[in-house]
Amino acid sequence: MLGASARDEAITMTYGSESRALDVEILGVINAWHSRGEALDDAAFNDLALRLFAYQLRHNVPYARYCARLGVTEPESWEEIPAVPAAAFKDAPITTFEPAAAALTFETSGTTVGTPGRHYMETAALYDAALTAGFDRFMLSDGARLRYFNLVPTAADRPQSSLGYMMARVAEQRGDGKTGWYLRGDRLLFAEFCDDVRGAIAEGRPVCIAATAFALLHLLDALDEGGLRLELPPGSRVMETGGFKTRTRAVAREELYASVCDRLSIPEHAIVAEYGMTELTSQYYDDVATRRKGGPPWLRTRVVGPERRTLLKGDVGSLLHVDLANRSSCIAVQTEDLGVQYDDGFVLLGREQDAPPRGCSLDAEGLRTPKPAAAAK
Repeated sequence: MLGASARDEAITMTYGSESRALDVEILGVINAWHSRGEALDDAAFNDLALRLFAYQLRHNVPYARYCARLGVTEPESWEEIPAVPAAAFKDAPITTFEPAAAALTFETSGTTVGTPGRHYMETAALYDAALTAGFDRFMLSDGARLRYFNLVPTAADRPQSSLGYMMARVAEQRGDGKTGWYLRGDRLLFAEFCDDVRGAIAEGRPVCIAATAFALLHLLDALDEGGLRLELPPGSRVMETGGFKTRTRAVAREELYASVCDRLSIPEHAIVAEYGMTELTSQYYDDVATRRKGGPPWLRTRVVGPERRTLLKGDVGSLLHVDLANRSSCIAVQTEDLGVQYDDGFVLLGREQDAPPRGCSLDAEGLRTPKPAAAAK
């Protein structure tokens, strides 16, 4: 819980000055880890999380109404901060600012039924810093300068795709100047992809293929149909971004990875699974030795059961994320993803089937703007 002096000081600041001060502090945490590997201990994480919660309670009207409905406005620790369900981003703009002023707006993918969820960000600085720090640590720990071949939506096709934005930034900052994009809607530009891969092979240039699991599956199908096998240069890698199941087809991770290794001539440890969400600013990545997911120190996960109580390690529950880089939206988000927590990270098991997030009986209703009462007759 915040002390009275901290609350009073925050209240006397303007929205702009308080927001800028928080951004500077969060960017400091990100940059300290990115450049020097400095972690954020439990006490520091808890302090910043509670101050961010208090700030969002003052400036994020839907979230404040939701927390009041739940009866939780003065949590004692970050684990007590109310999480909004990811689906609620479809029901209301969950922001501390006017959404029309957003520097970035990301939407959930086209597989979402009905209205897409939207995550409005007041500044691009936090997203850019978080994605670069995480990608450098988990995908480029060797400092490699790669050529990026992306089987993800382009900015032209889906300007509000966080994955497309992410890979455009990475390619611009960490690429070798030659970047390829091979999805046009649902169509894989297979011939162009093969031509460009062969060019990289001829130059001995290691590549990074960023793709959803199903884009990889379509690529493997095309390679199989053509009887082709591509021997990627040493140091190449694949970033797999999830999506193992659609309404018509499913694939096991082990099967997919084995086929990728065979058809692209890379070792399994060169395949790294990234786990991100439109509703989060930061991303998780696999430890390729254990296939457990870890993230940066400003991003933490709880595995929860009914009533959002943290479960024992090893128990299956819903994933609830607290992302301190979500300064201008909501730092706590509960998903429909199932997982298991361990000492060294969590295992993502997939999505709950035909069920809302656990403990969310009050969720969307509490976030929507109340309708005015009808006039008495």
